[in-house]
Amino acid sequence: MRNISYLEIIVESYPYPINYKGQYHYRSGSTKQELKGLALNKFLLEKTGIHWDAVPMPNLNIEDLDNKAFDSFKKRAAKSKRVEDSVLQESNDSLLHHLNLFENGFLKRAALLLFHPIPDRFITGAYIKIGFFSSPSDIVYQDEIHGPLFEQVDKTMDLLLTKYMSAYISYNGIYREENYPYPEIALREALLNAIAHKDYSSGSPIQIKVYKDGLFIWNDGEMPNNWTIETLLITHASKSRNPDISNTFFRAGMVESWGRGISKILDECEKANVPKPTFDLSMGGVDVRFIPKIIESNTSFSTDTPQKTTVKTMVKTMVKTTVKILNLIEINSEVTIPQLAQTLELSKSAVEWQIKKLKSEKKLERIGADKGGYWKIIRK
Repeated sequence: MRNISYLEIIVESYPYPINYKGQYHYRSGSTKQELKGLALNKFLLEKTGIHWDAVPMPNLNIEDLDNKAFDSFKKRAAKSKRVEDSVLQESNDSLLHHLNLFENGFLKRAALLLFHPIPDRFITGAYIKIGFFSSPSDIVYQDEIHGPLFEQVDKTMDLLLTKYMSAYISYNGIYREENYPYPEIALREALLNAIAHKDYSSGSPIQIKVYKDGLFIWNDGEMPNNWTIETLLITHASKSRNPDISNTFFRAGMVESWGRGISKILDECEKANVPKPTFDLSMGGVDVRFIPKIIESNTSFSTDTPQKTTVKTMVKTMVKTTVKILNLIEINSEVTIPQLAQTLELSKSAVEWQIKKLKSEKKLERIGADKGGYWKIIRK
């Protein structure tokens, strides 16, 4: 059998766009444009109805996949009851067929990402980066998480909870309780959304930035056509960029299939009395921005982390209202004082006093009128 590429498979099955002397063009009105590289690939996939993660990989064999990743999936699926027990007892080959991870006799890209020990050897950027920043330009330490997607989820959450954040301790009667500045379920859901909806053709890894007063999860993905941030925040249908990855996550009990991911994140933040995260599409992808919980003054802090001094200082800094105000303004420079007061659960006069203090310390400046103007953070 000759060694064919996924592009040849698609081109052979679909006659458009027009191939003219080795070049591909499409016509929009009276204009004819040439398609190249990623733009050509995306155009062909859209026209054939094939999703990126469903493209076959002729050179990938079942023997190349990781048995540990299969074991991890089977344990999760057995617990979720979304795969029949008899299927979980069958061979890996049979399981992949039940998960619809074959196309024309070849394993799909989704199978590579989900079950290969080093998927980024074949797909550039198929990993996760985490960094702790003391400022937007100064990184203190960082990590990279590689491996099958199931493993990336678990390792990333473990690092976030043990290295990049510190639990604060409170007491309910005689019982000691530990909580994190962000609800674990909400963080995990945002991470799963990033992995499932990422544009893996971009070559960019998922990036998680942790600050003293915020945590951002960014993935290089695009919203479905005609969708806005407002669409995400209301009840909406499930529409995955990578349906085969999402389906496998669903069978493993890791996600739902009803488009409830964003609602779940917002609900968990509300339960934990944490400000609801914001969503930004201006960075060439989807950026979920978490703001930490306001910690009571009688709360003590756990020091069970490798970065004891750094993390202790980080969590103590979170209680500063001025820092929270600057963080909210960095996210949205047009935010109003009433909006700040509502998010921080403070009175309007309290926020005005804090802003006056920031102005006197030459850390904040107002540009323009109260209506139509914006805030400018002064960086020294």
